[in-house]
Amino acid sequence: MRTNLTYILLICYLFYSQIGSAQEFGKKKAVPIKAKDSTFVKVEKDSTIRLKKDILIKKDTIANDTIKPKEVIDGIITHDAEDYTIQDAKNKTLTLYNKAHVTYTDIDLKAGIIILDYKNNLVYAKGIKDSTGYKQRPVFVQGSQESEQDSIIFNFKTKKALVYGVKTDQGGIITYGEKTKRVNDSTIYMRRLRFTTSEKKIPDYYIATNKAKLVPGKKIIVGGSNLVLADVPTPVYLPFAYFPLTDKRSSGFIIPSWGESNNQGFFLQNGGYYFALSDYFDLTVLGDLYTNGSWGLRGDSNYYVRYKFNGSFSIRFENLIQSIRGLSDFSRSTNFNIRWSHSQDAKANPNSRFSASVNLGSSRYYRQSLNEFNSSQFLNNTLSSSVSYYRKFVGTPFNMNVTATHSQNTNTQQITMTLPSLQLNMDRIYPFAGKGGVKKNPIQKMGLNYSMQGEYRINTTDDEFFTDKMFREAKKGVRHNMSTNTNIKAFKYFTLSPNVSLTETWYFDKINKRFDPTATNSQGNLGAVVNDTISGFNRFHEYNFGMSLSTQIYGTFSFKKGRLKALRHTIRPSISYGYRPNFAADHDLQVQQSNDPNDLITYSPFEGGIYGTPGSGVSNSIGISVNNVLEAKVAPKDADSDEEDKKITILNNLNFSTSYNIAADSLRWSPVNANAGTRLFKDKLALNMNATFDPYQVNDQGQRINKFNSGIFRMTNFGVTANYSLSSKDFEKGKDDNKDNNNGNGAQDTPDVFGENLPNTNGFATNNRNPQNSNESKTKEAELYRAKIPWTLNLAYAMNYTNNGLTGGQIGNNSLMFSGDVELSPKWKVGFSSGYDIKQNSFTYTRLTFSRDLDSWRFNFNWTPFGTNSSYYFFIGVKSGVLSDLKWDKNQPPDRVLF
Repeated sequence: MRTNLTYILLICYLFYSQIGSAQEFGKKKAVPIKAKDSTFVKVEKDSTIRLKKDILIKKDTIANDTIKPKEVIDGIITHDAEDYTIQDAKNKTLTLYNKAHVTYTDIDLKAGIIILDYKNNLVYAKGIKDSTGYKQRPVFVQGSQESEQDSIIFNFKTKKALVYGVKTDQGGIITYGEKTKRVNDSTIYMRRLRFTTSEKKIPDYYIATNKAKLVPGKKIIVGGSNLVLADVPTPVYLPFAYFPLTDKRSSGFIIPSWGESNNQGFFLQNGGYYFALSDYFDLTVLGDLYTNGSWGLRGDSNYYVRYKFNGSFSIRFENLIQSIRGLSDFSRSTNFNIRWSHSQDAKANPNSRFSASVNLGSSRYYRQSLNEFNSSQFLNNTLSSSVSYYRKFVGTPFNMNVTATHSQNTNTQQITMTLPSLQLNMDRIYPFAGKGGVKKNPIQKMGLNYSMQGEYRINTTDDEFFTDKMFREAKKGVRHNMSTNTNIKAFKYFTLSPNVSLTETWYFDKINKRFDPTATNSQGNLGAVVNDTISGFNRFHEYNFGMSLSTQIYGTFSFKKGRLKALRHTIRPSISYGYRPNFAADHDLQVQQSNDPNDLITYSPFEGGIYGTPGSGVSNSIGISVNNVLEAKVAPKDADSDEEDKKITILNNLNFSTSYNIAADSLRWSPVNANAGTRLFKDKLALNMNATFDPYQVNDQGQRINKFNSGIFRMTNFGVTANYSLSSKDFEKGKDDNKDNNNGNGAQDTPDVFGENLPNTNGFATNNRNPQNSNESKTKEAELYRAKIPWTLNLAYAMNYTNNGLTGGQIGNNSLMFSGDVELSPKWKVGFSSGYDIKQNSFTYTRLTFSRDLDSWRFNFNWTPFGTNSSYYFFIGVKSGVLSDLKWDKNQPPDRVLF
């Protein structure tokens, strides 16, 4: 009986399950079940049946929990449409019309028409075709990938898709595929593919191929392809191509450029490899190769750590060969250059700062380099470097600055370096100030300053650079400076400022001169003075005291008529006195300088020291200086307006200074130095002048004698510089003319009349200063007829006059330099930089630049038509960095005079 009851219970369970299922799908009407049979109660009482029932329930629970089949749709589907939504329950489809929108997990789909097929796990999307054309094309977004197509079929279960007329943007490369098959998330196959970087509806150019494989975010691999310009196929063909796609930096080869040089033959330049070492720094290694045997290597690295520091480092080395081996004029030369730039973020540490600006190398590098043409360095004769570390000691008045400097004259090849220079400074303190820092009387105003400087200085040449001799002849020393001063109000309108200073100098070697009868002097005779360097600690000190008396005088001149309301003249006269004893007498020595024992010379054992020798002779001098400033107040053009009167600086400064040495036995007056400066025409013209006037005459040898000139002052030097900047915007009507006039205060930079430095031959693609390389998405539109042509013009004039008092005055330098550009159209720009040497009656360094914005492409042409640096550079290529190797560049390096 128990067994039968068990089977009956099992059959009832299955029967009820079927009824429940029929009710769920709506195929049969549900029949309510009433438990009338008492058998169920008896069964519940039977322990055996209860055990089997528990086992059965346990088995069902395991089946539901552990082997539950995975549903195809594992997320919530949301949909929307503007016109209507049709649901077909029988075929399990959902149709959305007009601006249909469906979202599912990370998938976002927008189209004119979207059909969801739940039965086959498909989604079909297409646009709407009407009288205006085919619009509302499907836009499919999954994660960070977005594509636009004519139509799409997507399988929710397999994640596969079939797409027609797809358009995607992969890392800056826009692809157009006629038919696309998506196998999975990481593989897409395309037929009849076009890819470009042009964002136009009809692209300027594209690369066409019959088949391609796309791995989103990683790469595109294509078969045979050719370049198409304006829908015209070109003969440029590639059997296959590989394009990496990434939003991060990646390593790769850099294609060299080619050309021909008159002296070095054919060449390949700037070919190498780019290493994306990490997110913080990279490395570029490039090389040059010439058919005559010359070669060059370069390394460039950029680094950046947010909120800490950033910088760049570059090193160049070139092995240059002139002529052909075996000929009489054959020669070889090596040049190198090292540059380093480092800056620290202000947020990194407010109490310490590290910075570097290094530019050192061979003196002839910028004049002989076959790859780098730096205009400013080519025309300049100095190289300089500085590496510094600053530290503020919190809670104390002290701060420290450690600096390593380098200065190099490329004409004389003389090099001066400090490795390093240590500067310790103490902020001004007031030891006698009252409570709370009150400073009322002169004693309380007395401030104390202290500084200490230690230096290790090297003077050498290119040939002895980094040799043992360079370090053996290095100079070193330490200097301590302490000073104090205060100010006293005198005679109501004057300020009297007394001051005292003390200097202590330490050297670690000194000079001992001795007469050597076997040595040869400069005349070739036996007997000469030789120097012996004696190591050891040596010191000397100096002190001086003085005072200055200064005041300010104002003169105002008012006008009742016209816009000029008033003129104000400010005069700041100052007279100072200083005294310093003769400290050299305590240290000077004498030595025999010829075979005559009585022929003696006096010398200082501290000769050649970096801080000089003790002051010789008594200095007891009076200094005089006068500073003048001339200002005007001008009323607005409209007398009825509410505008305030403008303050204009007519003459920013007119300074005169000289001194009188009371202790000197002759030539007590020093030359008078005068300088003046102003800015005119709304700060567009910067004018500066300087002159030197000597009150004494000169003899036949050009030496000053203790006799005044008949005309009191003789001008020995005069110089004038003027800079003027002008543009088409200055002539536009409605321009804001109410800007403050800051004449002479240096608010504007001097215009660059030398023009922009050129990059190396393949550097146009990455030259950030080129406006065509900006990331602006706005496309310029060229007008057919253009009444306004923007232009700029920068002028600079420099003249220097000297008069030695014998041969009369002569002009040493007299030149006019100019640069500017003309924007012929929004996409055409012509630039120029040149100058004219009035004295030599010839043009100076001249360069012409031409640039054309070709939308997706750019064109650059730079030409130096004449001179020792004559050359040209031609470049045309794609703007986008993704296809930056799609270019053509041609250059003719200058004919360098190497030796």
